[in-house]
Amino acid sequence: MDLTKHLYVSDMDGTLLGPDSRVSEESAEIITSLSRRGVPVTVATARTPATVDVLLRGIVTIVPAIVMTGAALWDRERRRYINPVFLEEGVAAAVKSVFDETEVDPFIYVLDGTDRLNVYHRREMNRQEERFYQERRHLEGKRFVLGDSRELAVPPGGSILMFAVGEARRIEAVAERLKVIDGLSVSCYRDIFNHDVANIEVFGADVSKAKAIRWLADRIGAEKVTVYGDNLNDLPMFEVADEAVAVANAMPEVLAKADRVIGRNGESAVARDILAHN
Repeated sequence: MDLTKHLYVSDMDGTLLGPDSRVSEESAEIITSLSRRGVPVTVATARTPATVDVLLRGIVTIVPAIVMTGAALWDRERRRYINPVFLEEGVAAAVKSVFDETEVDPFIYVLDGTDRLNVYHRREMNRQEERFYQERRHLEGKRFVLGDSRELAVPPGGSILMFAVGEARRIEAVAERLKVIDGLSVSCYRDIFNHDVANIEVFGADVSKAKAIRWLADRIGAEKVTVYGDNLNDLPMFEVADEAVAVANAMPEVLAKADRVIGRNGESAVARDILAHN
């Protein structure tokens, strides 16, 4: 059997990661063992490489990770971005105007020539933003630039993502305004642990986990793709997969769309399922 012909892609939060937001020791051992046998297992996540590298530390994978909801792929071995999709500068300026008018201040992610993300944020942070920043401020590969700055009058070139987090109704209202702007991909979803909080991610046109999965599958010559997910933002990749699998703790809409349902994320269910088929 040619193992490279079957690509396995898992969402991270709520799916591969347990309730403690970590990869279990069992999952880590299974994924590393499968990868060393040539089975292509990877992740598709809204997270950046800075946090993906920490969460997958010590775990062997042989294909790139899909990061920032598909805005780029990340070669973990060579530590470089692959196929990044940037916001056009005029579109980025229009997005920033909406954020300014609604007094929601996004984190603006700018990819420089050294494969490092510079993350800009101007105003005083709300509680959710402060928590987001504190959890990431010391990560390698990401530099935060905080406070009012002339360079933030308009978004700098190389913007790959604008991200905001806050009270759900307010963030969802911003998302509705942004969805009418051409040249954007807008993802808005509620926090899996606190449904009163929502996240919004704004990318360039046609960015999605689904498109990145198809690009990766074509690149490695995969003839079959199995994906694993739990949240609404995983549904687009369900649509392009040959097999869509939900963990038992997934949202009802995700369970309804799945071809199969496995155990909960706290049971190393994704890794066990891949192992069972290999």
